[in-house]
Amino acid sequence: MKLASALLLALLLPAAARADEGPYVPETDPLVLKKLAAWQDWKFGFMAHWGPYSQWGVVESWSICSEDVPWCARPPGISYVDYKKKYEQLPTTFNPTRFNPDAWARAAKDAGMRYVVFTTKHHDGFSMFDTRQTDYRITAPDVPFYSNPRANITKEVFDAFRAQGFGIGAYFSKADWHNRDYWAPEWATPTRNNNYDTRKYPERWKRFVDFTHRQIGELTSQYGPLDILWLDAGWVNPESHPNALAYSDEVPWPQDIDMPGLAALARRNQPGLIVVDRAVGGKYEDYRTPEQQVPDRPLPYPWETCMTMGDSWSYKPNDRYKSARELVHILVDVVAKGGNLLLNVGPDATGQLPRPALERMHDIGKWMKVNGSAIYASHPIKPYAEGKLRFTQLKDGGVNLIYLADEGETLPPATITLKGPQPAPGATLRLLGTDATLTTTRQGKATTIAIPLDARKMLAGAYAWTIRISAVRP
Repeated sequence: MKLASALLLALLLPAAARADEGPYVPETDPLVLKKLAAWQDWKFGFMAHWGPYSQWGVVESWSICSEDVPWCARPPGISYVDYKKKYEQLPTTFNPTRFNPDAWARAAKDAGMRYVVFTTKHHDGFSMFDTRQTDYRITAPDVPFYSNPRANITKEVFDAFRAQGFGIGAYFSKADWHNRDYWAPEWATPTRNNNYDTRKYPERWKRFVDFTHRQIGELTSQYGPLDILWLDAGWVNPESHPNALAYSDEVPWPQDIDMPGLAALARRNQPGLIVVDRAVGGKYEDYRTPEQQVPDRPLPYPWETCMTMGDSWSYKPNDRYKSARELVHILVDVVAKGGNLLLNVGPDATGQLPRPALERMHDIGKWMKVNGSAIYASHPIKPYAEGKLRFTQLKDGGVNLIYLADEGETLPPATITLKGPQPAPGATLRLLGTDATLTTTRQGKATTIAIPLDARKMLAGAYAWTIRISAVRP
């Protein structure tokens, strides 16, 4: 899928986070700023959407939301009520005995990824951790997997990735469609929003807020060091919409989850924690998360493109996976604009990463082993892009020219004419992955770089090639 298609998909998928929603408020806590700087150096992360829904190969959570939109569609011939009952029984058959988080972590490390964000709880309310707040959890006695030594899945994932040196992020949905104080059983559930007026039933909403804070308290105190709390369901926010219809995508009452109290609780347990209250804006969105899209230019704040490797966030049989070439090009484009790429894979019902995903992760990793030094700990440098070139700059001042190879373009070009950052007098140029000396010719305001044939042949078939310039003109 091309970038244009990804942008179109962003308009169609649930809860797509636009890069410009709400004001960005810069962080001031020095511990958070330190963590945020480290996160910006990681550049490439692994995400996994996984839960009992993976048994059916359907979109995570959304099929029990009765909004009339494509991602909520249910099979024909079954009523909404009957479908929801069957969906909510999925945990009673969920037994992913081939779950091996160490294999996940090794595959992600082989791909060159540096941090993980795992779905501890999606909108359907099923907790993939050993919460004490609900029986709708992976360790409940009616879940076949509960007696497995690895039953506390979130802990196992975090421990495995932490052992490989990864930064650790917890995805958590602020909405909970299983909780009776969010979707109250007395009334219909026509949208993703809670289904009662929080102004009329404040005590009920307070119970839900307390429940949410207790779960966040568990995740931030019982699962080892965390780097990121990645909060989804941006419609759960303190704003009311007085002109909204009660049963449109918005509701006229606020869904105030008490973010000041939630963030303070989480950071008492995890000092310096990055909090991402995505698609809300304001003080508790330390970085922004454009979903399924790459901004067309650098953004004036920390950001991360979250994107699926296939078409779906969760496991779908015969999903259409992007090629390794396209994924490398997306990574390079994101990083050249100053962002991170969080690449999602949906594990299957047995707990394994699908073979097409593993193949692509391996191929990306082969490219990263040669070119990763142009990605990690880099920052943008104008003009960011020039034709098939993308630019990144390192902390020592060196600049990388990353040439994106078209399908069928097996060798680096014999010459590259550069109009962007110009080599400084005496600068050295090298093609990463070779020891070849590159010669340059200055022509007005442009520089032509010549690449020897032997060096070109050494890197035949790569998805992109990197030229490192040791220093550039101011």
